[in-house]
Amino acid sequence: MGCGRVGSAIARRLEEVGHSVAVIDQDPAAFRRLGPDFTGRQVTGRGFDRQTLLDAGIDSAGAFAAVSSGDNSNIISARVARETFGVQHVVARIYDEKRAEVYERMGIPTVATVPWTVERLLRELLAVKVSELWREPTGTVLLMRVTVTESWVGRRLTEFEAATGARAAWLVRFGESQLPTAGTVLQDGDQLALAATDEISARVHDVVESGPQGGEH
Repeated sequence: MGCGRVGSAIARRLEEVGHSVAVIDQDPAAFRRLGPDFTGRQVTGRGFDRQTLLDAGIDSAGAFAAVSSGDNSNIISARVARETFGVQHVVARIYDEKRAEVYERMGIPTVATVPWTVERLLRELLAVKVSELWREPTGTVLLMRVTVTESWVGRRLTEFEAATGARAAWLVRFGESQLPTAGTVLQDGDQLALAATDEISARVHDVVESGPQGGEH
């Protein structure tokens, strides 16, 4: 929802990598930003209107991004997509930091208006489990962002570290960052910032996808 600079960029990128995309905007002229090669659905209407969402295919959507210029519209649309239609991956762009914090706690990832908005939104929508956050100047050590998968929920973080060889720098839970302890148990929705090297980055990917048993081999 929202065919401004961010929304149109996300729509084009998703289509480029093979996804079918529908875009909602109140202003039909906004669809010009999609360009002549865009083949997805273009639906004129309010993104929180039930019929508009149905016209866009919300009932079969795998992900929904609310990226209009209004916080209220984005919040309502994101909640309708998540709570009414059960869309698994929902993300909203929120300008107000206090509101953003509330929605992070509700399990709806929010993104501020910063240069990496499109990349962050794409990661959330495509449910990328492992991505690179930062690399130190020599290129030896990197920080990896890891979304805890179902098979690791209820397991100790120390077990995950042993399986990957990486070290958790911090943990994000319900929108709040915290330093992990020896007794930290992983929960659904947790995101880890892992310190790793290129040598073990492939192992991190494997362990995240295969779960505890795969990490023991």
